[in-house]
Amino acid sequence: MTETRADSQYRAIILATLVSFRKQTKSYKEAKPCCIFESLGEDRIAERANGNDSKKFKGEDKMDGAPSRVLHIRKLPGEVTETEVIALGLPFGKVTNILMLKGKNQAFLELATEEAAITMVNYYSAVTPHLRNQPIYIQYSNHKELKTDNTLNQRAQAVLQAVTAVQTANTPLSGTTVSESAVTPAQSPVLRIIIDNMYYPVTLDVLHQIFSKFGAVLKIITFTKNNQFQALLQYGDPVNAQQAKLALDGQNIYNACCTLRIDFSKLVNLNVKYNNDKSRDYTRPDLPSGDGQPALDPAIAAAFAKETSLLGLPVAAVPGALSPLAIPNAAAAAAAAAAGRVGMPGVSAGGNTVLLVSNLNEEMVTPQSLFTLFGVYGDVQRVKILYNKKDSALIQMADGNQSQLAMNHLNGQKMYGKIIRVTLSKHQTVQLPREGLDDQGLTKDFGNSPLHRFKKPGSKNFQNIFPPSATLHLSNIPPSVAEEDLRTLFANTGGTVKAFKFFQRDHKMALLQMATVEEAIQALIDLHNYNLGENHHLRVSFSKSTI
Repeated sequence: MTETRADSQYRAIILATLVSFRKQTKSYKEAKPCCIFESLGEDRIAERANGNDSKKFKGEDKMDGAPSRVLHIRKLPGEVTETEVIALGLPFGKVTNILMLKGKNQAFLELATEEAAITMVNYYSAVTPHLRNQPIYIQYSNHKELKTDNTLNQRAQAVLQAVTAVQTANTPLSGTTVSESAVTPAQSPVLRIIIDNMYYPVTLDVLHQIFSKFGAVLKIITFTKNNQFQALLQYGDPVNAQQAKLALDGQNIYNACCTLRIDFSKLVNLNVKYNNDKSRDYTRPDLPSGDGQPALDPAIAAAFAKETSLLGLPVAAVPGALSPLAIPNAAAAAAAAAAGRVGMPGVSAGGNTVLLVSNLNEEMVTPQSLFTLFGVYGDVQRVKILYNKKDSALIQMADGNQSQLAMNHLNGQKMYGKIIRVTLSKHQTVQLPREGLDDQGLTKDFGNSPLHRFKKPGSKNFQNIFPPSATLHLSNIPPSVAEEDLRTLFANTGGTVKAFKFFQRDHKMALLQMATVEEAIQALIDLHNYNLGENHHLRVSFSKSTI
């Protein structure tokens, strides 16, 4: 791969930094980190973790400070994840094993080579590492190899495998010399961020609050490109940028929406002209506010334009990563929580999971049709069409965030020819009819329905929630079903099929465009879970794409 000018500049910066570190020590192999603590109790911990008897480790405390590819990490924050600990070692080489001791706020990290471990320890001797704004301490372990019981360490091993897959996909440079293994040139301190499924505003302050958990954020520039909200964010240290990317890529800022797509930028420095709600240089509080339109510096714009590789589907979320992201400061998220419509993580929306839907077509509507339509935005638990007012219904969702998503997307849409109104109900639950009482099928319990889209944690359905649109996404199509079959099927719902396209690489999926959004809603209600034969039930959802 040809090295870009920015890559070359960044390589020079890294080499200069490491040369500076080398001058501060007699040699990398002989130097002892200034952050080493006395290894009190470490041999007992490792002895238990490695499953070896005490005789084997007797007297190993005499090896204190001797280089080893196993590192002992102490003073970890209580809530830290395996992902964050692994990220500490990634810039220096391959991480081959990890053991978390959360009860003791400690961990053991094994690197592929002793030289990589030496480089890591010496780097963090000069630059105190932080996790979640708390300093941590790294020292050589007394043990040369980390032998863990994988049956007791399954979670950490799963995270390590996922991270290794990500690291392999990024094709970092490998090697044993300092110049090659310290930090890969492709990893800049500047991150490029794209927000997908942005149904609520994401502000510069919200981004700063989220990304500051991984280190000091120096500069942020936000802008819109290709009709998507994007940002460039610069850390003071590329290690922080790598930690943030590893932990946040593919995560949701709010439940079921505002998904972060993160990649390294080829830029190594941002030139911010103004401090306002679109851009900020936290190192230059004296900058003017400008006219509120901080156009990108021409050099940055030109460099960014060359970055043609748009972020696609996310790498599978690393187990233990944050999802959705907690934003503890409600004030910073106030702009995004406009009108109280944003469901904040961990907080049900006012405890209210029940929606009141009115102005329904009482001649056509059924509990099943409401379940199918509202099920696009959450797992519907119960539906009750009111006995004395059959143009209204109560719908109970699985949680308050889902009820708010459904209200936000379906209020004002046309269903069976009538514009429906969706509001939060004063009821906390939908009551089932008393046993033996016939309510004419107006109430139905869907709590155990196999058609719930969001029951499985981490389901891809969370990343594909879109407003009602004329274009529908079809999936689970058997090989024997042709385009004409599907066109005819959807035309029979009473609408007009305007366009159709199979996915090029996967004919199990297709896009189909109806003439209007109302027709698409009708088709989804009628045909989601339709039996196409060969044990294939059609899956239908709204798409953000057009044909």
